[in-house]
Amino acid sequence: MATTSDPSVSFEETDTRHDEMHSTIEAWIDELVDHVDDAQASEEFQEWLDVQSRFHDYSHRNTLLINLQCPEATKVAGYNTWRNEFDRHVQEGEQAIWIWAPIITKQCPECENSPSYHEQSDCEYDETSPDEWSKGLVGFKPTAVFDVSQTEGEPLPELETEATGDADDLVPALEDAAAEIDVTVRIVDAVDWEHSDAKGVCKYRSKRDLQPVVEAKARTNQADLAVTLIHEYAHALLHADVTDETERAKREVEAEAVAYIVGRYFELDTSGSAFYLAAWQDDDADAVQERLGRIGSTAKELIETVDG
Repeated sequence: MATTSDPSVSFEETDTRHDEMHSTIEAWIDELVDHVDDAQASEEFQEWLDVQSRFHDYSHRNTLLINLQCPEATKVAGYNTWRNEFDRHVQEGEQAIWIWAPIITKQCPECENSPSYHEQSDCEYDETSPDEWSKGLVGFKPTAVFDVSQTEGEPLPELETEATGDADDLVPALEDAAAEIDVTVRIVDAVDWEHSDAKGVCKYRSKRDLQPVVEAKARTNQADLAVTLIHEYAHALLHADVTDETERAKREVEAEAVAYIVGRYFELDTSGSAFYLAAWQDDDADAVQERLGRIGSTAKELIETVDG
């Protein structure tokens, strides 16, 4: 994948600053789209995509059950799935996470019971034999699954999305800028982090008080922490009134593109954003360019606020 070129841009001439920023951001967006194309075509991304496809998409009910029993869970699968699909083994003494698994078997066309329950019911359907019945959902059963943190063995492929560079001064500047964009910001120690594998979150004080609250997980890599803060600030500025869950991918595309641009302006290597975007965009890298106006204006607002 291509790496970010020299990001240093000053925009020091006041009367030309706006035009220079606009044209530079457009050029950076073009480069980002190229980086996403390269990321999607890479062997590293294809291997990661293959592994992700082997994990189930759990229902809302099962997702809640998993979160209640193991809030830090990120990837869960059954005992045999970990062993046979991923060459990993559940560690001794680990406690199972219990979910409801569907029971799919032949069912009576009339009462919709399985053959054994059909025999015990009052249903008199006998037009076809059970061998000819179609399969369907007849119920649920408790099933044990385990999180990746409870297993050991072959490592799962990970995408390198972390930003790098010198951000020791940028993180405090971003914290100072929060008040100017009407955001409350908190950097939370890793031991107190309650948002699973997320690096940061943007939420609201309450249903009545919609002031955005940005929380970011503390880490040694200050450049990556800075880009996470920028990403969540972008959510706060762009998506305060967006509640449609089907728009989530678009929201992530916009926020990460803003993080890429602002991080790059402050001389960080944000090329890892391409992998992040590739994971959200499927085959539509042009989605970044389609939202250029919103992305560009938000990036400029954050640059000017922090650069102040």
